[in-house]
This record gives sequence, C-alpha cells and structure tokens, in this order.
Amino acid sequence: MRFSDRIMKVKPSPTLAITAMANAMKAKGIDVIGFGTGEPDFDTPRFIKEAGIRAIESGKTKYTPAGGIPELKKAIVEKFRRDNVLEYSVSEVTVNCGGKHSFYNLAQVLWQEGDEVIVPAPYWVSYPPMIQLAGGAPVIVNSSEETGYKITAADLAKAVTPRTRAVIINSPSNPSGATYTRTELESLSEVVLGHDLMVLSDDIYESILYDGAAFCNFANLSEELKKRTIVLNGVSKAYSMTGWRIGYIAGDEEIIKKVEILQSQSTSNPTSIAQWASVEALTGDQTVISDMVASFDRRRKLIVDGLNSVPGIRCLIPPGAFYAFPATKGVYALPGWKKVEEKYQAPHRSSILTSYLLQEAKVAVVPGVEFGADGNIRLSFATSDENIAEGVERIREAVGRLA
Repeated sequence: MRFSDRIMKVKPSPTLAITAMANAMKAKGIDVIGFGTGEPDFDTPRFIKEAGIRAIESGKTKYTPAGGIPELKKAIVEKFRRDNVLEYSVSEVTVNCGGKHSFYNLAQVLWQEGDEVIVPAPYWVSYPPMIQLAGGAPVIVNSSEETGYKITAADLAKAVTPRTRAVIINSPSNPSGATYTRTELESLSEVVLGHDLMVLSDDIYESILYDGAAFCNFANLSEELKKRTIVLNGVSKAYSMTGWRIGYIAGDEEIIKKVEILQSQSTSNPTSIAQWASVEALTGDQTVISDMVASFDRRRKLIVDGLNSVPGIRCLIPPGAFYAFPATKGVYALPGWKKVEEKYQAPHRSSILTSYLLQEAKVAVVPGVEFGADGNIRLSFATSDENIAEGVERIREAVGRLA
C-alpha cells in the first residue's frame, strides 16, 4: 500500500498515545497513575448536559450551517464582549469540531509550500504536524526556564525571514502554563507590526489563571493588532467539555469565509447537539469555571511542591493551565541514570525517563521532547489530590533509586 507523503511525515499524538498505554496497563489490572491526558477530570456541568438532552428531545439533531448555528455564533460574540472587551460581528466567527480542528482549518486555509510559521517552544504537540500537513514549515524558537518558557521580542525578530507568514502564541500554554503579560505582548507586537506578521492566538486556557492574573491577547492591544490576530478558543477546557468537540475562531471575515468553505467540504457542521449545549455553556452560570480553577490551584501547589522534592527535578509553578512542566536535566546527571539509558533505549532522554517511570513507578507522564523540550516532562494535574500525592511519591521513590 502506498500512502501520501504528507501522512508519512506525521506521528500519532503522543499525549493520546501515553494515555492509551496507561489505559491498556490498567485493563490488565496494573495500578497506573496517569498524568498524561490534557483534559479536566470534572464532569460537564449538569445545566450544560441538560441543554444537550433538551436539544435531542426537541429534534435539534439535523444538519446545521457548516460554520455553526446562529445562536451559538451570537453567544460567542457576546462571550468576547463580556470576557475580553472585544467586538466581533457574527460574520467574523465560526464554529469547528474542537479547538484542534480550528487550528487545522486555519493551517489549510492560510499556508502552503514555502510558508514559514514561527512556533515558540515548548509548544503544543500538534502545531508542527498541522503546519506541515498544510505544506508549511514550522520554525521553532526556543525559550528557557529562565524566561518562564516565554520568547522575547529579540527571539522573535531573529526568527523572521521573508517567508514568515505568522507566529503562534498559546497563552496560557500547553505544556508549561507560561502566560504572557500585556507588557510582554506589547514588546512582541513591535516585531509583529514591523514585519507584517499574522498572529494565531490560541486562547483555549484563557480562563485557567492563578494568583489574580489578568488575561490579555494581541487583539486587546490595538485595533491594528486585532486585524492581524486570529483568536482560537473553545469550550473544552473552561467547561470540561472535551468530548463535545466544539472549538471556535474569531478574526477577519474573509478568513472565516474560507474556513467555512473548507469545513463544508470536510466535516460539514459540528455536532448539532454539542452546539446547543455550548450555547448554554457560554450564556449560563459562569461560576462553574471559578470553582474548577480553585481546585486546579490547590492541585498545582501540591504537585509543584512534591516534584521539587524529587532528586534532580526542578519545577516552576505554572501561572496558568493545568500542567506542571518540570526540568529533569538533574535526573540525567544522577549516578544510576546510565543503567536506565542502557535498559530503556530511545533516541531522547525524556522518552527514556518516561519509559522508566511508566514501567518502574507505574506513573504515566509525557516526554518533553514531544513539546520541543527534551530536558522536561509534562504532567497534567487535572486529576485528584490523592492521585497527585501518590503519583509524585512513586516518582520520588523511582528517581531516588538513581541517586
């Protein structure tokens, strides 16, 4: 069987793969604690589920416009006005089959062979493959623990070439939780304006912020930057609706039209039932978000404190999202690491470490190399306090044996 060149360049999602491995071990009766899945562990709020049930019972189960029902588009417009002080028209928003689908659609519409897209690292695992599937070239710009895993204006300017079309900003970030301040975005914006770049602002974690931090994106900075910014968001993280698969985009009307043309020829509309549930999510009781964030806040402190007690591990406290992204370079310097490398052979050290932790500690984490940072691992703390305490203790014991 001959396959297309494009699909041969793409690997399966590593976060989903790690979760699948952990689930397979659990199915065999092995007690595995999973820190791999990037989704809230809370159930979808009852009032949102009831809206979905009402949609089924009232017969709202047919095709809708490819870009979403008018009621949901209006709810998205109002959400931007209420939460972000941003004005969009209904024609400037579209609804997709999840946040990942939103980015995929934009990549297919905006980029082609020879186009470069700047991707700050560490990055969400799916950015580079989706850029490549569109024929574009991801240009990776590395950050560091010292900068809080955020790039600077100088970093951005150095990466720009005549072929650069856009830069991706994911804030708060998956995997690091890094969150750009307004001042930091203003500094980056000088490069964006100076080089006529487009910004894809992935705001999917915007509501999961800690310590009183205020959310800001490029569209908030000025009308000129708003014109250059495409905002991606969705209901998955804020309302614990990952399986409902509703993402949305806001931006230039012509771009939105092209996305809807593409979607009309691929998936057609997002699920009608999920759309009606999302209307309720965006217009209903918003305290469900703050309640969930309060739990995440407690868990992030628990996991960061625990990880920082592990030999060779150093973990910054994330200002947003629900991921810990500890630096593990100190583990690779421990006396017992060489034997681990010999047993769990792999081309990357973070992959070796995750294999060791899965097999020896029965803890599933994601190797940092998949996010462009081989000196780290990612742990989702969207799990119970008990799992966090037990999982970190297992990691401490396993790594401690290498000291």
